Amino acid sequence: MVGSGIGSSPEHVPVLLDEVLKNLIKSEAGTYVDATFGRGGHTRALLQALAPAACVVACDRDPSAVEAAQGLAVMEPRLQVRHARFSLLAQVLRDLRVASVDGVLMDLGVSSPQLDTAQRGFSFRHDGPLDMRMNPDEGESAAAWLNRAAEADIADVIKTFGEERHARRIAHAIVAARPLTQTGALAELVAAVVPRRGQMGKHPATRTFQAIRMFINEELHELDAGLQAAFDALTPGGRLAVISFHSLEDRRVKQFFRSLTQPPAVPRGVPLRAHQMGTQARSIAGPVRPTVAELQTNTRARRATLRVIEKVTAGGGL
Repeated sequence: MVGSGIGSSPEHVPVLLDEVLKNLIKSEAGTYVDATFGRGGHTRALLQALAPAACVVACDRDPSAVEAAQGLAVMEPRLQVRHARFSLLAQVLRDLRVASVDGVLMDLGVSSPQLDTAQRGFSFRHDGPLDMRMNPDEGESAAAWLNRAAEADIADVIKTFGEERHARRIAHAIVAARPLTQTGALAELVAAVVPRRGQMGKHPATRTFQAIRMFINEELHELDAGLQAAFDALTPGGRLAVISFHSLEDRRVKQFFRSLTQPPAVPRGVPLRAHQMGTQARSIAGPVRPTVAELQTNTRARRATLRVIEKVTAGGGL
């Protein structure tokens, strides 16, 4: 997946692919979950790397992504497809009668097809309806929320989820310009009120679009619930790999991983054996970022960060 506002490319290219395969796969005959199928770049690579006895479960909340996954599943009997948010992974695995899995991949943010399809309303680079929902059949669109929300609430969302210091100014302009229905109009409005000084080529609306999208899709809540669900689903020795694209996501992933890999605080000098330290996981990789070679062929990978942990206890479960 990619972060909002990154330039277009002719097709979806999975980011950090070699690093994901190297650090996620322990058992080539195991069961793995791609919790964010997108257009299936990582899933296809997993299937190619795994043995005939392996199984891959692909999930996505976007109906168009699920449709693409189902097309792949017609030709690939090892692939099981479910239309679900990754926070519902426990339910997905129960329905499939899968007790635990050997690995889970979460590739956060929006996919290239979502950004490149103007009708989805994710990108300010393509004028279209101001929607931004990852599942267009679920919840409130960005336009509906922006056209009814209080100015203070809009400012709070833009500041919290976009880390935008001009949030109040943007929110005031949005309320004054209502109703807003198109991505182009919102992008122009933000560009008109946000100084370009220090932007270093970044479009002034980047943070605002990111913030509204994350709020509309409850992305941080989904991430928190999804991380726990994914870790709980792992068999001991199983691995969780997460690719994030901006600081809000990566901070949450890092904190969650740290809570599992670091022992609890104990008084200095208290003798404890390794098995008494209470860690539930060990760090495998991260932060891993794209190589120069990858960035030359896939500019959308430039903000990607991969972190991987391995479960070392039998704690959790479905």
